[in-house]
Amino acid sequence: MKQLLYIGFCILLLNTTNVFAQATTAVPNVTVKDTLKSTSNDIDPLTPAKAAFFSAILPGLGQAYNKKYWKIPLVYGAMGTSLYFYLDSNKKYHQYRDAYKRRLEGYSDDDLSYLDDSRLIAAQKVYQRNRDLSGLFVIGFYVLNIIDANVDAALIQFNVDENLTVRPLIYPNDVTFKANVGLTLNYSF
Repeated sequence: MKQLLYIGFCILLLNTTNVFAQATTAVPNVTVKDTLKSTSNDIDPLTPAKAAFFSAILPGLGQAYNKKYWKIPLVYGAMGTSLYFYLDSNKKYHQYRDAYKRRLEGYSDDDLSYLDDSRLIAAQKVYQRNRDLSGLFVIGFYVLNIIDANVDAALIQFNVDENLTVRPLIYPNDVTFKANVGLTLNYSF
């Protein structure tokens, strides 16, 4: 047994193999092309500023610059409705205020003679508050119009294609066979 182990050890030592390294060859000049579409020529960093400027000059003009024509009636509808309520509340506020002033001067021949002084003061406060809120809404919709044009112009320049997708996924559970809902994020090169 000892002799067999000795013979096996000698065979293992005498058994050699030749190992060769990789041969050096000339490396060809390789240039790598970008497979993604380069839109660096299409991106204009001033586009959002232009759209915001146009919307500041004339509400809705920034949306027209972004070719989002369907938003223009929304802009004018929101601002016009708020402006209508501002003017209506302002007219009613002045009507109640003038009636109260005439009462203080001693006249009682107005259309609001059925109201006492406390009701006239309360109506003035209500319509003044409504007028102020409507004015804030007009200013808010004007600023929102500018922000919308700016953000929309910035988002138009993003490259959105099928290489990056987020899709809902419904798959059955292997144990209970009930439907599971998941969300998959796929990015393909």
